[in-house]
Amino acid sequence: MPAALAEIKQQLDDHIGEPITLVTHESRHRTIEHEAVVRETFRSVFVLDLKQDGNEFDRASFSYTDILTDNIEITFA
Repeated sequence: MPAALAEIKQQLDDHIGEPITLVTHESRHRTIEHEAVVRETFRSVFVLDLKQDGNEFDRASFSYTDILTDNIEITFA
């Protein structure tokens, strides 16, 4: 695993259970912002609980390369 991917995983490991802001880049001019909580990290993917209306959560998983290639952006609270 390249050092950059290991650093991304370590940052997410340090914030498990904490709220974050997730920005997904859907297309050239469309981005979607979500409030989320880091749920779990695995060797090549991580799982987030995306906040929905009320107290509901939707679960989504992403690859660490999504962050490295700027497909998604994560801001820690």
